[in-house]
Amino acid sequence: MVARQSAFTRAQQDYLKALYNLHGDLQLVPTRDLAHKLGVSSPSVSEMVTRLTAQGLVEHDRNRGQQLTHEGRKVALELVRHHRLLEMFLVQVLGYSWDEVHEEAERMEHVISERMEERIFELLGRPELDPHGHAIPSLKGKVRLVSERPLSECRVGEKVVVQGVSDDDPIRLRELERRGLLPGTRIEIVEESKFEGLIEVRIKGRRVSVPLGLARAMFVEGVS
Repeated sequence: MVARQSAFTRAQQDYLKALYNLHGDLQLVPTRDLAHKLGVSSPSVSEMVTRLTAQGLVEHDRNRGQQLTHEGRKVALELVRHHRLLEMFLVQVLGYSWDEVHEEAERMEHVISERMEERIFELLGRPELDPHGHAIPSLKGKVRLVSERPLSECRVGEKVVVQGVSDDDPIRLRELERRGLLPGTRIEIVEESKFEGLIEVRIKGRRVSVPLGLARAMFVEGVS
């Protein structure tokens, strides 16, 4: 991965990372979706996208949205790598809980040097996943494939393992932990949701109720 982060402002980096997290490396992202993700107005998005397009980091279609270029993806992945390594460092070395690290990493990801990133990576044993089960991009920009199938789409009788969870809501993370729904947990679907209600699952012989909002924020993979 090319170290280019310092060449851009924090706002520019945030836009590129948000586009990546919205799958803007694979498809066009509507302006309204990017605005919602960043908590800004659509005109603000259009203004920034115009700048990023001029820098060769974004491709823009006025009717369909915007997408990262190859160079834009490099910059976004560098920031994503910093963020996820920092989350692991905060949990494993400094003793943070997994619901505390997202905002801390958001602040620190913009300022750590490549030397510090390398030291953290080696100290942690070269991890491939962050505490929430998200893939940590390699230095060459390769990203391990992880499941994006939410628990809410599973059917009765299926046996799955939790691969990852959405990390943008600390309250939701605490609730997932309270119910034992952590990455690596094996669960069996006992009862599907009816009328936007609860999903019933079995974990190590005990039955657990999972609200649909939590189920939609958990990503699972089938196991035999």
